[in-house]
Amino acid sequence: MKYCLLVVILFFFQFSFSQTIFGKWKTIDDETGKEKGIVEIFERNGKIFGRIIDILDIEHKHHKCEKCEGEDNNKPILGLTIIKGMKKNGNEYEGGKVLDPKNGKSYQCKISLDGKDKLIVRGYIGISLFGRSQTWVRF
Repeated sequence: MKYCLLVVILFFFQFSFSQTIFGKWKTIDDETGKEKGIVEIFERNGKIFGRIIDILDIEHKHHKCEKCEGEDNNKPILGLTIIKGMKKNGNEYEGGKVLDPKNGKSYQCKISLDGKDKLIVRGYIGISLFGRSQTWVRF
């Protein structure tokens, strides 16, 4: 009986701690279905951020964000922080921005887990209804 209870408790802790958005995620283009890069999601000062740590297409590894504005203008895309200032709200993260390096635009963002190995990243303008989502896979 004690052994069974211990197994249940360990399973619960494993399951609850493995369901986090933190870590490395393989990004997948929602239009082409191609794998694009690896983003590492981390917490700093109570907010959530995501930085591009690898670009899978060799031709694009040394590109700069020429269309980005402000402090991100002309920065290398590799190493660029594309998710900024998210906060947890229930089962979702929101209140921050996601940057699309392809067009240089920032969008409001919502992030949620779909199971433990899929991340739904939604960028939108105004209300979440007007936007698009990408599914990222844990790396």
